[in-house]
Amino acid sequence: MALSNEQLIAAANEFGTPVYVYEAEKIAEQYNKLTTAFSKTNARFFYACKALTNINILKYVQSLGANIDCVSIYEVRLALKAGFTPDRIMFTPNCVDFEEIVAGKDLGVHVNIDNIPMLEEFGNTFGNSYPICIRLNPHIMAGGNYKISTGHIDSKFGISIHQLRHVERIIESTKLNVVGLHMHTGSEIKDINVFLEGLDVMLDIAKRFPNLTFIDLGSGFKVPYKEDDVATDVDQLGSRVAKIFNDYQKEIGKELEVWFEPGKYLVSECGYFVVKANVIKTTTATVFVGVNSGFNHLIRPMFYEAYHFIENISNLSGPERIYTVVGNICETDTFAWDRKINEVRENDLLVFHNAGAYGFEMSSNFNSRLKPAEVLYLNNKAHLIRKRDTFEDLLKNEIEVL
Repeated sequence: MALSNEQLIAAANEFGTPVYVYEAEKIAEQYNKLTTAFSKTNARFFYACKALTNINILKYVQSLGANIDCVSIYEVRLALKAGFTPDRIMFTPNCVDFEEIVAGKDLGVHVNIDNIPMLEEFGNTFGNSYPICIRLNPHIMAGGNYKISTGHIDSKFGISIHQLRHVERIIESTKLNVVGLHMHTGSEIKDINVFLEGLDVMLDIAKRFPNLTFIDLGSGFKVPYKEDDVATDVDQLGSRVAKIFNDYQKEIGKELEVWFEPGKYLVSECGYFVVKANVIKTTTATVFVGVNSGFNHLIRPMFYEAYHFIENISNLSGPERIYTVVGNICETDTFAWDRKINEVRENDLLVFHNAGAYGFEMSSNFNSRLKPAEVLYLNNKAHLIRKRDTFEDLLKNEIEVL
């Protein structure tokens, strides 16, 4: 599934640019791929909503039957507002104060604790009265680059597997009821053996926790960003995980659920970011296309060196030229260097593909510029799901004292 250029142009004409456009049915397609791939395993999928938290996206994901993974108490509250029941919410905060963890507990969601001081305080405060999950750091380097790798030895995430004896002492002294173990090694993982290596580590550790009901392997499933790009083979992974889990469960005489937390995998390909070419600027070495956006709207290329396929949907038959696409921010905000794009003229519309995940979600008002609108195509109809900022939005929380 993919939105047509005509649909993207229509959205740009109706709602203006820049504009984020999402295709609901693509999210359903990705979710169905996962449920099919892991159909032989007792698997549950928790949408990592930090990728895109528009309430309409959350409601749509909820309607598909998915669960949700939250990393802040406000994401938890959004999930509840979207219709997720507490038993379908996993709460995995990092470096928060204890009150935020207690707030998650009070809302009745699955609480995932990723450091020893919080684990000890939770045990001393609540004992075995509330079941918890523990996030472990398996010391596995994985992911598209260092910034999105979360399971290596220097990561701030999780409790080191070499601190298990300390964890066991806390559990023994506080009577904590540990029902889940969690790990997440990173994003954009191409090699399924990374997941299998992590699973091997987790299953070995799981034998130490008699009350365990699930193992959460996080996610990191990669989607293609360009032609011939390698994606995670979820079908093969599902088959391998099913065999490993079935053999393990026969060995221990107990059935466990396996949980995954796909975020980018579900929403990346559903998203398109449409911008307008403001100016074509030729220098002694480079032809720049300056567009009416910047890293205030889409920071991934600058922050992660992420690739987004860029297409000129106003001039599909034009000859290919080589352009460097930049934004209108007073910083070096280069979206792409030396990219072949059909000839770009002023006011042409360019579309960035794979813009559903960590696009609008990481946007800002830097340079006092306005955040763009968001549009959802559902059943071939365009719905405005977030209004574009106005000037008044820049001032709404400010208090004038002068």
